Amino acid sequence: MTNTRILTVDDSPSMRALLNHALSAQGFEVVQAEDGMAALDWLNTNDVDVVITDINMPRLDGFGLIERLREGTRHRDRPILVLTTESSEDKKARARAVGATGWIVKPFDPAKLVAAVRRVTH
Repeated sequence: MTNTRILTVDDSPSMRALLNHALSAQGFEVVQAEDGMAALDWLNTNDVDVVITDINMPRLDGFGLIERLREGTRHRDRPILVLTTESSEDKKARARAVGATGWIVKPFDPAKLVAAVRRVTH
């Protein structure tokens, strides 16, 4: 079992449930937020090992969340994986430019998601 704590950020309750199931089943501790603003609020007083975020969300999208996390020193080196239905090269390039660590396209393969998390945390 692992002590790795993951924050998943997605406005879809069903996607949060899928992520929680896939990651918890592998022994990860999963915390969830429904958008970028909720994630930032939670991260003000909590820490995680990895952030997995959607791009298209209300209030603060994934690009904005990544930018805000990379601005300060506290989360500058935190691995951030983007999990989205978007697959265009310009969106991937923009995500890399603002500081995303990796990109996973929905629908996700649980084994590949777990492998990606392990890759960025070890």
